[in-house]
Amino acid sequence: MHPYLLSFLIFASLATCCVRDHAFHRPRSIVKRQSTPLVPLTSDEAILANSFDNNTVSDWNYYYTHGAHLAGTNRTMAQWTADRWSENGFQTRLDEYLTYLNYPVSHSLSLTYPNGSVFKASLEEAVLTEDETTSYPDRIPTFNGYSFTGNATAEYVYVGRGQVADFEALLRLSVPLEGKIALAKYGGPFRGLKVKNAALYGMIGCVLFTDPGDDGNITEANGYAAYPDGPARNPTSVQRGSVQFLSTYPGDPTTPGYPSKEGSPRADKSPVVPSIPSLPISYAEAIPLLRALDGFGTPGSQVNRTNWVGALNVTYSTGPAPGATLSMSNVMRDAITPIWDAVGIINGTIQDEVLVIGNHRDAWIVGGAADPHSGSAITVELSKAFGRLLATGWKPRRTIVLCSWDAEEYGLVGSTEWVEEHIAWLTGSTVAYLNIDVGVSGKSPGLSATPELSTIATNTMKKILWPTSPNETLYDAWSAESDGEVGVLGSGSDYTSFLHNGISSLDMGADQGPDDPVYHYHSNYDSYHWMSTYGDPGYHYHAAMGQYLTLLAYHLANDEMIPYDLPAYTIALRSYYDELLATINSSSEMVDTSELAAAIAQFETSATEVMALMDQAVSTDDAALKTVVNHKFRDFQRGFTSAGGLPDREFFKHVVNAPGIDTGYAPTTFPGITEAVVAGNFSRAAEWVGRTSLGIRRAADILKT
Repeated sequence: MHPYLLSFLIFASLATCCVRDHAFHRPRSIVKRQSTPLVPLTSDEAILANSFDNNTVSDWNYYYTHGAHLAGTNRTMAQWTADRWSENGFQTRLDEYLTYLNYPVSHSLSLTYPNGSVFKASLEEAVLTEDETTSYPDRIPTFNGYSFTGNATAEYVYVGRGQVADFEALLRLSVPLEGKIALAKYGGPFRGLKVKNAALYGMIGCVLFTDPGDDGNITEANGYAAYPDGPARNPTSVQRGSVQFLSTYPGDPTTPGYPSKEGSPRADKSPVVPSIPSLPISYAEAIPLLRALDGFGTPGSQVNRTNWVGALNVTYSTGPAPGATLSMSNVMRDAITPIWDAVGIINGTIQDEVLVIGNHRDAWIVGGAADPHSGSAITVELSKAFGRLLATGWKPRRTIVLCSWDAEEYGLVGSTEWVEEHIAWLTGSTVAYLNIDVGVSGKSPGLSATPELSTIATNTMKKILWPTSPNETLYDAWSAESDGEVGVLGSGSDYTSFLHNGISSLDMGADQGPDDPVYHYHSNYDSYHWMSTYGDPGYHYHAAMGQYLTLLAYHLANDEMIPYDLPAYTIALRSYYDELLATINSSSEMVDTSELAAAIAQFETSATEVMALMDQAVSTDDAALKTVVNHKFRDFQRGFTSAGGLPDREFFKHVVNAPGIDTGYAPTTFPGITEAVVAGNFSRAAEWVGRTSLGIRRAADILKT
């Protein structure tokens, strides 16, 4: 056992020691920041926490990161995962789905200068002697999942981050877009929406690159050596990834709303996949493309768009440059192919109350040490911890279901198909879904959740030591990073299908901070060597995040009363309402939101009453009343789902929060109303005031005593 874990045991047993984003949506403060001592552990909690060994977590991470395991090609790894869980007392199986995926065949990209000379991009990441998996013969090419097979040759335009507002800015500047190729910087909206937007503005191809300006302080420009010699970004790193239109609907594009099984009817996939080719490239190979635009169009400094200018030694001019043309080719192989979700179960004593914990297993690369296998390694160690507790004779009140999803990277496919298949059981029994995807890519803990989970989630942090300093808790570190604010769930990971079927959800991880080594997202350099050298040497942060997830799961599965804080949801609704009013007040018309205000007030009354009913059930030790309250807690989120979903995207049914239509990842609160106001569709906004209010009243009615 590592000394850090030994120190955890000492502090936990004595309990006398005092202790002093990925982007998060932070307009509110549901949880106040404070300094607290390390909270002592119960005997069960101590068994769970002390089961974590950073050395075995490292071993699990090593296994997952030393062989190609692209979606639909990793059955052996799925079975290995199920076998580890089975050894620890879980009943396991593999659930198979037949899904549409596509795989790379060939690609090319070249720039022809006005003088006829040609720059040909390699579209490859450098092989590094120090990092063995970068040279594996089965390493996966750079490509975009669900990308369009096609060729394009044209002049090109730099389009910033590729948001609708970026394209509109270009039109105002009279930059020609029709028939051109888009060159877009990563960051901001989901990459698929960049490609979608390019096509909507008449462009015929899209090239995507990562800019070191998004890397925080750890850059070569600031004197840091590039990986593998130092913690800065390797200039040849390439971010692969899906280009599905994630904010329309995730899952198999050919089976919207129903599971992908043998004989399932196949729908037209065109509403959610691109109609133009796309290619991801490194910043080293983006520099010649950007530099060829210098002096043409509008300089980046004059475009007046946030994050338009990056950190490369170019002007980020819009172009086009007369006579400078890109030629791109992207050839993909379509397939209807099996994927496999590993499922492990510990049956509880209450059959109609279930906790689901999930992490995905597929990766764009041989490695994936952070994404997803920091989470994979943690879930294997979590199964070991619960196995040791089971060995004492313990059995959870609620059933625990552990899932390892396949094909998350393409578009949350494995989890979406599984939810679609089991929707009746899930909505009749599931208390919560806990998601860990990138468990560790840095030292900055992050948390997003539906608000009723905020109190148990943050209180549990106070029981975990954070490795940054000897007496710091996870809560201290999280508070310093987040200002004590729990993030709002958008999309981009496997909680999405659960949330939009009215299931309380939470997503956690430790992310790269501005002074952490650069995490090479979806690159060959997200490898075991990078993680063990720079990301988390010794795997101490993995162990701490695993302890946290395990203790949180324990309480949700085993506390007599489901540990929800319903007044916290009221606070959140009122904060979202204030934001909505600000959006309306900045628009060209007013919208009557009095019905929404009344619905929130009704919810507040019900939330207060049900918490009082819980206190009564506990004080009188009334088993039947405890069940009534727990089922209200379990079910109230179902009320927030709207039949038919949000406008033009029926998958997303939650009326309180959803991914933004032009972000894909980041959340929009009261999305039906907010997006209608932003679009200037005030009749739709008024309609969605009614529909949103109805959802909140339904949730209130479920809680009503």
